[in-house]
Amino acid sequence: MPQIWQRLGRVIEPRANQSWWQSHASYPTALVRADGLVDVYFSVRGASNRSSLARTTLSVAPDRFVIVSEPEGPLLEPGRRGAFDADGVTVGCVVRDGDRILAYYLGWTVGVSVPFTNFIGLAIADGEKGKFRRYGQAPIVGRSEVNPFTVGYPWVIRGETGYIMWFGSHLLWGEQGLDMEHVVKMARSSDGLEWTPDQKTIVPLIGRRDPAEFAISRPTVVHEKDGSYSMWYARRRPHYEIGYAHSTDGENWTRNDQMFMLNGEPQEWEESEQTYPCVFDVGGYRYMLYNGDGYGGTGFGLAVLTTL
Repeated sequence: MPQIWQRLGRVIEPRANQSWWQSHASYPTALVRADGLVDVYFSVRGASNRSSLARTTLSVAPDRFVIVSEPEGPLLEPGRRGAFDADGVTVGCVVRDGDRILAYYLGWTVGVSVPFTNFIGLAIADGEKGKFRRYGQAPIVGRSEVNPFTVGYPWVIRGETGYIMWFGSHLLWGEQGLDMEHVVKMARSSDGLEWTPDQKTIVPLIGRRDPAEFAISRPTVVHEKDGSYSMWYARRRPHYEIGYAHSTDGENWTRNDQMFMLNGEPQEWEESEQTYPCVFDVGGYRYMLYNGDGYGGTGFGLAVLTTL
């Protein structure tokens, strides 16, 4: 059965009125509060094109949304010169841990022989309205024999026996530019702090069925009531689209990209691309935050699932 998502419109348009926010509103990431409001964390770029973390709060309904609090930040800024996140911090997933908020993020640096290098970091805030501090100066998931190039786009779920992370990993860099193969892998942790990546690829590229596809990134995962898992992600071929996969155990996935349908006339900000999804449930409904054109250069919008 197709998933039909109804567009509700653009939520945040980038602003150029502060040194830390000159462009972009990328990777919108939801954290549902106890009062039913939704804190949305997202990444913005400053005057030097380095990204920081911002936050706004929404009230959502099946036919509309209301911005309850104006965007605030920077909640986390780029790291020191030479650090793994010196050129930017890009939010991937935000998890509540008692009174603390854990922000798993992609820390990036601009490359020379390759366009960029990404690793996964962790920042912690005391309470829903606090700023974030780094867990450490080193990434919590970095290079290894099984992930030798670059990793990022972490999505974390806390289960009964520990934590699971789904993340993006390069299998290779090609000869030039954005020539790459980028897939989804997973890692496990007992405490959400120290991680052990698995070796195998769990969501691969389509391959011969669609040779134009070269990247699967920004997975967002929901643990369903029946114990299964649903995943949405950005697929690049070479423009961005949103895809979908399903799993009974969180490790073995079946891709069903054709099931995803975004209903309604695209607005100007999303005419060419819809990407970087974040799916969350609140008030008995399922919603998706997503970016439009230009890596979040036109901001992000909201859609509601109309079929279950």
